[in-house]
Amino acid sequence: MDQQTVMQELEALGKERMKKMYISNGAHEPVFGVATGAMKPIVKKIKKDQVLAEELYATGNYDAMYFAGIIADPKAMTESDFDRWIEGAYFYMLSDYVVAVTLAEADIAQDVADKWIASGDELKMSAGWSCYCWLLGNRKDEEFSETKLRGMLDQVKETIHDSPERTKSAMSQFVTTVGVSYVPLHETALQTAEEIGPVEMVREGKKNSVLKAADDIRKQVERGKIGFKRKYVRC
Repeated sequence: MDQQTVMQELEALGKERMKKMYISNGAHEPVFGVATGAMKPIVKKIKKDQVLAEELYATGNYDAMYFAGIIADPKAMTESDFDRWIEGAYFYMLSDYVVAVTLAEADIAQDVADKWIASGDELKMSAGWSCYCWLLGNRKDEEFSETKLRGMLDQVKETIHDSPERTKSAMSQFVTTVGVSYVPLHETALQTAEEIGPVEMVREGKKNSVLKAADDIRKQVERGKIGFKRKYVRC
């Protein structure tokens, strides 16, 4: 399938209700409003196609950019490719749920995520922390440095309350994910979450959120989910 055909099929799947929801979360035109599940039949026809993924991502259409992340070949992407994608990710649903997810399947994931976390840019930092959440929730514990993750927990504890809003959310989720999916630091992550306490996240045009990582970890303990790993990162 070529770019024009995919765009036509995505447009036909668009729903006004979904479009309004995406826009309320930060998307802007062009956007069709396609439910992610509705994309699966097209994905099955294409599977992976990095050239097509690049063409679709470059359209600036939210649905096409999301679809690009599903059909991309992360192992074929370079650091500069991921940097280009994060520059085009203009709101968190792209930075955290398209770019970060795609990066999480690449061999260079931790190196690129580390660079974004240190960037000082809200959405790059958010994507970096989110990438670690996807990584920790999928890869074996032995693929990570316990010392490094312990240092990252300390960094969150020291900086989360003064961080940009979207970064706060990703950092809080990082603490939760370490506490749930990385068994060696479960207790440390829970203690860190308790020391951090509730984190208020200001959301423009919406009611503020209060992030409580300690409560989130305890809920997963009650459900017997400690050590949980998902089979796949991307849908």
